[in-house]
Amino acid sequence: MTDSLLAAEMRQQMPVSAKHAYFDHASVAPLCGPAAVAMAHWVEQASCEGDLVWPEWARQVEQTRQLAANLLGADKREMAFVPNTSTGINIVAQGFPWKTGDNMVTLGNEFPANQYPWMNLADRGVELRVISVDGVEPDIEKLLDACDTRTRLISVSWVSYCTGYRLDLAELIEAAHRRGVFVLVDAIQGLGVFPLNVEQLDIDFLAADGHKWMLGPEGAGLFFIKREHLDLLRPELVGWNSVQRSFDFDHIHWEPRPTAARFEGGSSNMVGLSGLGASLNFLADLGLSSTASPLAEQVLDFIAVARQELEAVGAECFGPSDRTHQSGILSFDLPGKKLQSIRQRCMEQGVVLSFRAGRLRISPHAYNNRQDLDRLLNVLTNG
Repeated sequence: MTDSLLAAEMRQQMPVSAKHAYFDHASVAPLCGPAAVAMAHWVEQASCEGDLVWPEWARQVEQTRQLAANLLGADKREMAFVPNTSTGINIVAQGFPWKTGDNMVTLGNEFPANQYPWMNLADRGVELRVISVDGVEPDIEKLLDACDTRTRLISVSWVSYCTGYRLDLAELIEAAHRRGVFVLVDAIQGLGVFPLNVEQLDIDFLAADGHKWMLGPEGAGLFFIKREHLDLLRPELVGWNSVQRSFDFDHIHWEPRPTAARFEGGSSNMVGLSGLGASLNFLADLGLSSTASPLAEQVLDFIAVARQELEAVGAECFGPSDRTHQSGILSFDLPGKKLQSIRQRCMEQGVVLSFRAGRLRISPHAYNNRQDLDRLLNVLTNG
């Protein structure tokens, strides 16, 4: 594996790489340098100036909104900021016009954030249909066959957090829409590496936090709603910022903003969104867009080599074998060895990875290089 110029350029802006071989972007990623600088600048302004610079922060929030829209190929009016993916999913779960007897469908290996909000609808008479996943690849036909005339929504992860399988969203969404079913995409495990265009794919709703592959801080995420659906969802958490005349505090009149920002309710996470905006700008400068990504090719190349070399030292890798469905997530087992003890040794030696679903999991980004992989292999083979 040769280290690309892209990886080297990106690595210069990833301070974590000076200390760790960081393979845990599917959990919580380290901040990229531009995000850290932007957030430190915000803290300095907040401590020295108070709200005198609030108008500047508000402009930055809207700049971040535009960057988020660019990333998804969306209109900025279709973008709202949320503190996490769970909140974005709950905007749909709680705001959708369910009727008793309706149902929605999801996969059995979804992250809890994409299961509990739907389970929470049972007392409203909404049935949750969970389709089991045997092995790595979900059976999309089985998912679609579970839909009937009372199915209103399918909610799936673009990339599975435990298998790394990357769905063909175009095929799924087209088939769902033919059945009159809406689709919500949890994009947190792909957005920031792989290109995704909501208009081309005809996505109805999408949620993703910025603290994984987008290299931003926790507490600053994205929610997309197709403009035609804006009035479909009832805003559940509203406040002064939900209405058109949001700064006219003396004039109380319920007239929701005609954009996705109606779901934001109150004050923004200014410091978090400053960091997210900087990280999105950083990724865009590296070539990530809604239709193309050199970062994706770099990550997939790394995964291919890592898989080959892990298997060479006795690992059993678990994940999609074809590049079309691969992602930045690769899980593996080391038969006969205590995986949690191995993870602990890795962490002690500065090799950061996770233990998920009974396996070790690495999730490299485009700045990881040969040296990082060698550090992992050294711990696995030498202890």
